[in-house]
Amino acid sequence: MRTTHVYHAVDSHTEGMPTRVITGGVPPIPGATMADRRLWFMEHRDGLRKLLMREPRGHGAMSGAILQPPTRPDADWGVLYIEVSGLLPMCGHGTIGVATVLVETGMVEVTEPVTTIRLDTPAGLVVAEVAVSDGRADAVTLRNVPSFLMRREASIEVPGHGSVRYDLGFGGNFYAIVELADLGLPFDRAEKGRLLTAGLAIMEAINAADAPVHPEREDIREVHHVYLAAPGSTAQHSRHAMAIHPGWFDRSPCGTGTSARMAQLHARGELALETDFLNESFIGSRFVGRLVGTTTVGGHDAVLPLVTGRAWVTGTAQYMLDPTDPYPEGFEL
Repeated sequence: MRTTHVYHAVDSHTEGMPTRVITGGVPPIPGATMADRRLWFMEHRDGLRKLLMREPRGHGAMSGAILQPPTRPDADWGVLYIEVSGLLPMCGHGTIGVATVLVETGMVEVTEPVTTIRLDTPAGLVVAEVAVSDGRADAVTLRNVPSFLMRREASIEVPGHGSVRYDLGFGGNFYAIVELADLGLPFDRAEKGRLLTAGLAIMEAINAADAPVHPEREDIREVHHVYLAAPGSTAQHSRHAMAIHPGWFDRSPCGTGTSARMAQLHARGELALETDFLNESFIGSRFVGRLVGTTTVGGHDAVLPLVTGRAWVTGTAQYMLDPTDPYPEGFEL
């Protein structure tokens, strides 16, 4: 075999959504913080993301994470989140996958019934509590970054849909939250093409007219996710289709999206602290969220979310790049 690089991976899925965890082959990335490393990687090594996420090694809805030494003394591992759309500041389903892989490969000291893993992410410190029995990760509860509602009952002109109402929440990434009933579209997988087209049009319109910027983080900006809430969704049980740039649906219930949704519902007076919230994905998989406190972020009232979900290891692999491969950064079709 001829190869210029070898990347070691443990593949997993979190409630249906893949996380390819890169455990070896990537040296420490320059940067004083994981946020700095994310920006450096985007500028200098984005070809590696494309190689690992895009076809023929990945696919149009691929997601992953690169393990790194932490940049802060109170963390066990650093994580960069990669997917076909770019590098995310934070990824909830990816963190659940990372924590599961760390436990099941023995890359952290495992204790039962709970193993606590502290992860240094570009969005901040994220704590994962892994429920463990017989050495296996049964479920993961994330203590996510503070989440908040940035815009309430905003509106945007969207070609083909007219004026669309939305709320804008932050849960590690920005989310435009839209009621499908307002768009006149059904919550139906047979209509996924129409739903995806609408979601992409909404995020494009928001970013063109008034792209959000995190009040304390200039490096976190723009909307790349649209939460299309199904009719009948409540503050106890919400169903949704999550449209993601550049054109796919989250298969999982989305951890950062669950956090943003809870922040929205709390700001509207619909979801109290210490109350379970069931968030269901487009394929019917579920996360359980819970708000355990309040704080402020850049002058915005914010909440402290927990998100619980499950992941399963699906395989291990060594990904290589032959020097004659005509697609050294993969391709999109």
